Amino acid sequence: MPSLRERFNNFLKEKNVVTNFLGKIEEKTGIRKYYLATGSLSFIGLYLMFGYGASLLCNLIGFAYPAYFSIKAIESADKEDDTKWLTYWVVYGIFSVAEFFSDIFLYWFPFYYAGKCLFLLWCMAPTTWNGSQLLYKRVVRPLFLKHQATVDSVVNDISGTAIDAAETVTREVLQTLVHSKTFLSSEVMHKPLPEASHQSKK
Repeated sequence: MPSLRERFNNFLKEKNVVTNFLGKIEEKTGIRKYYLATGSLSFIGLYLMFGYGASLLCNLIGFAYPAYFSIKAIESADKEDDTKWLTYWVVYGIFSVAEFFSDIFLYWFPFYYAGKCLFLLWCMAPTTWNGSQLLYKRVVRPLFLKHQATVDSVVNDISGTAIDAAETVTREVLQTLVHSKTFLSSEVMHKPLPEASHQSKK
């Protein structure tokens, strides 16, 4: 199994938006991509540990890059990238819900945002060991297939209840409007006409 450094070097040899950007900087500065990447990661890591607004930076990293490539996937004819980013958003959504309940405790752990950022980077990494793919195949998919029938039943019940409630409210609103219109029309019909004004005396 390749080491983490070997995986990192293999990633830098691939063609993607990150390596292309690093390649352009390498051409202008003469600094190798490896040092540019490790230096940038070190700076971001330190900022996430000690910098102000680490939460915002972490959320931007977990949202901006995947959102951009999700839009590109939608616009492309290839469906494989659609599946890839849909999988990421499923895992991201589950993680966000879990984090909502645990954030009050995890927030106080040292280097929390650095760890969260590493997790999100792992989930979006353009590699075979992509985190969202692994988590989906090993955790999310088995649980979904196991409880799919139950979830579908609950969703159908909720949908049916919501539709019935919407129909009831719509019916009552229409009846109220019709009643109000009838009442106003009746008042207008029974309202006495104003008396004709007396002619002015000569």
